[in-house]
Amino acid sequence: MSCYCRARVTKDEPLRYISHLDYAALMQRAIRRAKLPAAYSEGFNPHMKLSFASALSVGVTSEAEYMDLELTGPVDEDELAGRLRAALPNGVRLLGLCVTEGKPKALMAIVDEAAYEITVPLSGSVSAAQAALDAFHAVRECVYLRKTPKKTREIDIKQYICGEIRAKAEGASLRLSMPVRITPKGSIKPQEVLATLCERFAFPVEAELALVHRRALYCGGKELLAADTEG
Repeated sequence: MSCYCRARVTKDEPLRYISHLDYAALMQRAIRRAKLPAAYSEGFNPHMKLSFASALSVGVTSEAEYMDLELTGPVDEDELAGRLRAALPNGVRLLGLCVTEGKPKALMAIVDEAAYEITVPLSGSVSAAQAALDAFHAVRECVYLRKTPKKTREIDIKQYICGEIRAKAEGASLRLSMPVRITPKGSIKPQEVLATLCERFAFPVEAELALVHRRALYCGGKELLAADTEG
């Protein structure tokens, strides 16, 4: 009888610049090293039944990476956590884990908000930075042009910002807290918001030196391990 494991792990500084696909492959190797009873698909090219929540951009670290793993049978939760923790590579830490018998709702289907922290060097005054944020918060619409090799798309940033962007001075840098809405139609990247703040609102920072970190993912205001996971 299958059961399911949902885990919260990190993507720390040593892994900042690896892609989501490389990160997923790294986690699969760790699961195999831990000798967890992972379920695989059938067919000519079976793959591990492992899925993730909202993918991170390259260059972003996180303390809120969630993954679901289908298991071929029941495993003691503490034993599973211990085996996985011992097999994780440098740059990944296990922060939480739960095992359920019922199949949980897909992570990508339930996640609706992310909380980001951005540390970025100041190139002007703190008061000028706050004035720029106030001006951004005051407008009803703010269009960003997302360019890809195939097309250019207009995105209203304001529909994806679900609260105020807050700034705190830390020496010669600013630390921003940015709440971002995730929808079935898409979302916005913190780097895209930061670029727009600089271009449209004269936000006085060195955006190209920003360090972006994801602090949390939510479903209905709850972190994903605490959210209702019944299918």
